[in-house]
Amino acid sequence: MRILGISGSPKAGGNNDKLIEKVLDIALKRGFDTETVFISSSLIAPCTACGACAKEGGKCPIDDSMQIVYDKLVSADGIIVSSPVYFGTMTAQLKALCDRSVLLRRQGFQLSNKVGAAMAVGGSRNGGQEKTIQSIHEWMHIHGMIVIGDGGHFGGILQKPAQDDEEGMKTAVDTVNKLCDVLGMMK
Repeated sequence: MRILGISGSPKAGGNNDKLIEKVLDIALKRGFDTETVFISSSLIAPCTACGACAKEGGKCPIDDSMQIVYDKLVSADGIIVSSPVYFGTMTAQLKALCDRSVLLRRQGFQLSNKVGAAMAVGGSRNGGQEKTIQSIHEWMHIHGMIVIGDGGHFGGILQKPAQDDEEGMKTAVDTVNKLCDVLGMMK
């Protein structure tokens, strides 16, 4: 089974990139195949609501990194998304990915029944992480995904610098382990 990790940060090598690498390493050690999407090395334009994807067999006419992301989303069994908190929610770059994924919904709900989890890194302990995770969860629910948390809360809630946040890192580890556990039950 394959888990896709998406870092929604535009900063290469930052907290979210490192966090995705860490949780995917845990999944890899548990026997899962892993793949990544780093927004920091992707160019994903916003959706223009042109409607091309709503047509039978419709394709998105925007030629950018999203074409590769579509394949990664479809081939994944589980998807874990992390975003920094930007003004109380996910980054604009991650939102563009979420909006553009409407193609997969319109072309047969291709993300339906995949297992999804979310993590967020904020500047303070209560810096908007739960709201950011809620926004990611809403995207997952709209696609018909099975949304999980860390076993007791919403998901990975971290304060930057994430690698130094022991309490927050535990929620991230618990989140990826819960994702792996649920995928294991679905085999």
